Amino acid sequence: MSTRTDTSSNAVVADIFEGNLRRYLRGLGGLLVFLLVWWVGALTTQPSYLVPGPLDSARAFIDLFATSTAIVVPVLGSSLVLPTGLAHLAQTLFHYVPGLLLGATCGISLGLAMGWNGALDDWLRPLVRVLRPIPPLAWVVFAIVWFGIHHTGAAFIVFVGAFWINFYGAYGGVEGVSSDLTDAASTLGVERDLSMLKLVALPSAAPQVLTGFRTSIGRCWMIVVGAELFGAPGVGYEIINASNNLAMATSVAYMFLISLAFLCMDVGFRLLEQRVLAWR
Repeated sequence: MSTRTDTSSNAVVADIFEGNLRRYLRGLGGLLVFLLVWWVGALTTQPSYLVPGPLDSARAFIDLFATSTAIVVPVLGSSLVLPTGLAHLAQTLFHYVPGLLLGATCGISLGLAMGWNGALDDWLRPLVRVLRPIPPLAWVVFAIVWFGIHHTGAAFIVFVGAFWINFYGAYGGVEGVSSDLTDAASTLGVERDLSMLKLVALPSAAPQVLTGFRTSIGRCWMIVVGAELFGAPGVGYEIINASNNLAMATSVAYMFLISLAFLCMDVGFRLLEQRVLAWR
């Protein structure tokens, strides 16, 4: 009996390994096809600097770490010397991280409140419908006037983008709470509205709330680069600055740097999400 069970378990593990290997090989194949198309496109494009090839872009990426650059740390006012690529990435993070965290906190809080409280939803829903369609980058002119072309202005743009993504994640999550759960909780003695929100609504809405935050991590990278195109220091500014000097390979290198930063954040958050939702 034990031998038969062990054999069955080994077969399941082998099937899982084979399935994962097949997925990774397909992903590698798709990446190789992309690199081939990119390489052919770079060879057939004239003048050649318009579309830098994979090798030129890889050399430019390595060059980002061959020199050092001094940057000023906000609030502290102290200087920090880092490899050039990391220095500009750090400048972006100085306004990306505060804007993302503050926007997510405010968006989730308001989304939970409106999704749970019908009266508050009635009061604020018209305002939400008016403000929601406005793109975050449309606020750039106000950010420049209110905060100037620096970290605070760029953080405000990121805040706007993160706010709405997380707002709707939380709002939809609370709205989707099953009435069966709330009825069962009431039967078990959960009577106060705040207790119901904490013990029933939040756990039920957690998957959608976390999905909204994960979505905002990637979306806010797009927004922060757009905000930096108007002069805030960081990777986005370096992309446009390099393209103005026709250093297109350098622009591509900074784009890869953004991709790596997002990949690290996304993988880290997925691991955290799995631990938080381990109860499912």
